[in-house]
Parts: sequence; C-alpha cells; structure tokens
Amino acid sequence: MDKQLLIDNIRKVPDYPMKGIMFFDVTTLFKDRRCLEEIVNEVFEIYKDKGITKVAGVESRGFVIGAAVAAKLGAGFVPVRKPGKLPAETVRESFAKEYGRDVIEMHTDAIEPGDVVLVHDDILATGGTASAAVRLVQKFQPKAVYANFIIDIIDIPRLSPISADVEVSSLLQLSEK
Repeated sequence: MDKQLLIDNIRKVPDYPMKGIMFFDVTTLFKDRRCLEEIVNEVFEIYKDKGITKVAGVESRGFVIGAAVAAKLGAGFVPVRKPGKLPAETVRESFAKEYGRDVIEMHTDAIEPGDVVLVHDDILATGGTASAAVRLVQKFQPKAVYANFIIDIIDIPRLSPISADVEVSSLLQLSEK
C-alpha cells in the first residue's frame, strides 16, 4: 500500500467541528481514483480470508469504503445510521464522542447470528462511535466481529475502547498534532 499517497491526499481542517479539534477529511481520498483503489484493495486484502458475510458501514463516510469492500468480498452491506434515517424497525446505541453525545441505529433484521461482520468507519479517535457501532453489531450475536478504519489518530485518549474480543485494524496511524 502506498501510505504516502494517502497521507498526501488527506485534508486537515483545524478547529472543526469545534475549536481544538483537528479534523481529518477523507473525502479528498475518495475523489482521487488512486487513493480510493488503494484503500479498497488494502481493506480487501486484510479481510479476504476472514469469512466476512456483512460489512457494517458507519454514517456517512463509512458507507463509501464499506459498500465497495462488501462488493469486493462478496458480502452484504449494512448501513449504521443516525436516528430517523432508516425506514423500518431499528435497534440503537448511544455514545459519547469528543464533542458531544450521539446515537446510531441499524435495522433489526440487518445481521444474523451466523454472520461474520466487518465494522468500517473512516476515523478511530476517542472510540465513541467505533465502540458503539461494535456494541450495536454485537447485539445481533454474530459469529465474529472485526473493525477497520482508514485512520487511527494515535495521540487521542480512547475514552470508549473497542471490546477486546474484536480485532481492530487501520490503514494509517496519524497524529493529531
């Protein structure tokens, strides 16, 4: 994987969404064909032999890579969304993040007990969204759960660690500084 290509194409936005936060904007990776291919191919390589049956992409940037990887793995795609965005019955999980509280939801029929699920999102920072997404998926009692991120921001304290029984990977480990 060409890590430098990815690093060179990430837009850093200081003080967004609030003062003191350095926001890593991965949409700049998605608009570059080479970066998009690098990310999808690398995530596929990590998980191609894990028996993934569903990819749960976290709203909204997790949808982009999550859906592409699901298609490449021959797996289904499950959206993890903010409240009120899914049309049928949902299950929800609330969580704290670095700049407030939030809730995510999935359809109640999204995952079966025999599924092997990859949770994908763009950034792992304090762990709030990631750990909530994993907990949400685990409510369905799948066979196994994995978690993957494009970027792990390594110098931010994990306020909500991901469950120790979940294998976690990231393509890049970057500093907020």
